[in-house]
Amino acid sequence: MMNFMKILSTSASGMQAQSDRMRLVSENVANADTPGYRRKLATFETETERGDIAPRVSLGNVQLDKSPLKNIYDPEHPLADETGRVTMSNVELITELADAREARRSYEANLNLFDQTRRMYTGVLELLRR
Repeated sequence: MMNFMKILSTSASGMQAQSDRMRLVSENVANADTPGYRRKLATFETETERGDIAPRVSLGNVQLDKSPLKNIYDPEHPLADETGRVTMSNVELITELADAREARRSYEANLNLFDQTRRMYTGVLELLRR
């Protein structure tokens, strides 16, 4: 029975980690037009508590994308320099869409594992009642 709990715990932590990743993607999309904003990247870590407990997945240190910021010509922009150039963010919406899709699929995979494990656990309990 303890193995069922380990699986449920691990898949629940995976869902939480993907939820946190989706939050970062949302922040990136919301700040796509913010001058000087650097895209946030999600990293994941595995945690093991007290040896025998199931490993858990969590969002690791959030890193900033080191790719160059876009430099556009817009002399009307309030933050434009003397040459009319503005340093914008390095967020690419198509990349964020792909990351969001991947996070959603990973979340769904963990959810399916959680649900299947729950059904198996319920089935075992039904067999023990007979």
